[in-house]
Amino acid sequence: MADGAVVNTFDPYAVRAQFPILSRQVNGKPLVYLDNAASSQKPRAVIDALVETMEGGYANVHRGLHTLSNEATEAFEKAREIVARFLNAESAEQVVWTKGGTEAINLVANGLGLSILPGDEIIVSEMEHHSNIVPWHLLRERRGAVIKWIPVKDDGSLDMAAYSDLLGPRTRMVAVTHMSNVLGTINPVAEISRLAHAAGAQVLIDGCQGAVHATPDLQAIGCDFYVLTGHKLFAPTGIGALYGKAEALEALPPYQGGGEMIETVEQDRVTYARPPHRFEAGTPPILEAIGLGVALEWLAQYDRAAVQAHEHALYQHAVDRLQGQNWLRILGQAEGKGAILTFAVEGAHAHDVAQIMDRYGVAVRAGLHCAEPLAKRMGVTSSTRASFALYNTVEDADAFVDALIKARNFFV
Repeated sequence: MADGAVVNTFDPYAVRAQFPILSRQVNGKPLVYLDNAASSQKPRAVIDALVETMEGGYANVHRGLHTLSNEATEAFEKAREIVARFLNAESAEQVVWTKGGTEAINLVANGLGLSILPGDEIIVSEMEHHSNIVPWHLLRERRGAVIKWIPVKDDGSLDMAAYSDLLGPRTRMVAVTHMSNVLGTINPVAEISRLAHAAGAQVLIDGCQGAVHATPDLQAIGCDFYVLTGHKLFAPTGIGALYGKAEALEALPPYQGGGEMIETVEQDRVTYARPPHRFEAGTPPILEAIGLGVALEWLAQYDRAAVQAHEHALYQHAVDRLQGQNWLRILGQAEGKGAILTFAVEGAHAHDVAQIMDRYGVAVRAGLHCAEPLAKRMGVTSSTRASFALYNTVEDADAFVDALIKARNFFV
């Protein structure tokens, strides 16, 4: 296939064949992997790229004058450019490498915290992952910040009228997920950004799910910061990225100190590098960044709308088959939601449901999904989650429903 060519007709079976792990069995059954919202599997292209780099092209990056270092630096920085294109950022210099989405959010919160005054306000939503809650709680504990919460409606959508009312002269940051990892809700992040900026606040969007299943066009969204993590994007663990508007990154102080993030170091003074290197202290995740670049190039061959339509069709197929099951409560049914099916089974704990489904080779997630405030809002103490990806098939959806019904019957 020529570079940049896009597959117009989407074939999930051809995609599936590129993932070695999906050919294995679990408990004597074909693996049905539906834990994609937690972490995705890796295609052969990414696996091969990591092996090839380690076998024939690895060295530390930047400042090296030898061939291997120059080759590694070129691949490393090419990956940064790929992420920038994927996000429709204005420049690769707006992409900072991090360990993942969690570190990216902490980087921003840490920098903002140095200027937070008691009573300054941080707005988050009730559907946030703990990674987009706890860093702001640290500012509440250490700097006296006030956290305000955007309510979630019964269908799993954000209460935008309430959000508008929360904005005020003390609002410093609005930090909201692009797509809920529990409900599948895709939030109106461009409107969220517009309203926040009108109130004089900055905006951080947690794109760890949205970068995979929504459309992260950052010039259209208009946010100040956007974070993603590689391991949900078919890339290795230990790599993520923070996008920041140029002026927003310039205003942030360094997050960590060490090599790479400096211009000069003397006994009585230090000067710091410009973004993005200001925030990349120490030896970076070289292999992981290269792997993320390869994963995004691999993903780019598929039409994004076709992938989203395929994932939603699998979700809807499963929901349709479960219609009329009065023992099942589906959490989150907002219009336009992504392909995440989170549910509670009457009379059964989510952990037990997931363990029984695993007997049939079906991998799902169970618990609070790192979203305790949302669980409390929805009135559950635990739930089970099936999350679909581009390599899942209608057979996977059917196997999921069959295993869920068998699991429920175990408790009757």
